[in-house]
Amino acid sequence: MHNTGEALKKGLVINSIICVLVFLLPILGSESMRGESPEVIKLPRPAYTGEVSIEKALLNRRSVRDYKDEPLSLEEVSQLLWAAQGITDPRGLRTAPSAGALYPLEVYLAAGNVTGLPAGIYKYQPQGHAVVKIADGDRRAEISEAALGQGSIKKGAAVMVLCAVYERIAKKYGERAERYSHIEIGCASQNIYLQSVSLNLGTVFIGAFHDDKLKEVVNMADDERPLCLMPVGRK
Repeated sequence: MHNTGEALKKGLVINSIICVLVFLLPILGSESMRGESPEVIKLPRPAYTGEVSIEKALLNRRSVRDYKDEPLSLEEVSQLLWAAQGITDPRGLRTAPSAGALYPLEVYLAAGNVTGLPAGIYKYQPQGHAVVKIADGDRRAEISEAALGQGSIKKGAAVMVLCAVYERIAKKYGERAERYSHIEIGCASQNIYLQSVSLNLGTVFIGAFHDDKLKEVVNMADDERPLCLMPVGRK
């Protein structure tokens, strides 16, 4: 009985360690893989009510490619990231639907002109509603170059980069993983559009870019496939 009890205690300790690692690894991200300590920035709490109705947001939703040379606030960036993939339920469910609640999407933010957020590449962490700094410096021009020189990317105060990890969902859905991930990108990007309308901001969905160049600029993980860019700025 003594040996059985000790084995049970050891098993509980090992399980606890595994749970901690499972929680921490997404937060540490790719920077920790290089032996660096990532900078985690807690975002302002998103608002759950607004002055613009969903009907009004749908009515006014348009693709906007020209933006004023004015900064976004950290609160606005927080709201946009939450709209894309924020947690809305204690079970971990999010603002955008996902097949099997497996959530293959990842969201990066290229901040160029955001008050309270130094220029750089950040990765959104839905759990904890925070961003992790991936790289320093304003990368909007490099992202624009990877996207065939599209000017709206350089004009936006920030650029949201959405990608997917197909393997995360393929474990359950096999060859349909890619299709389901693309459906989810549509849902998440529409959320960003509607949230932008609510904040009186403009955005546009961009799908034309060189995948490898974009991955290099954003410092994406090998298994992440970039699917769209959405520059955001004041109209």
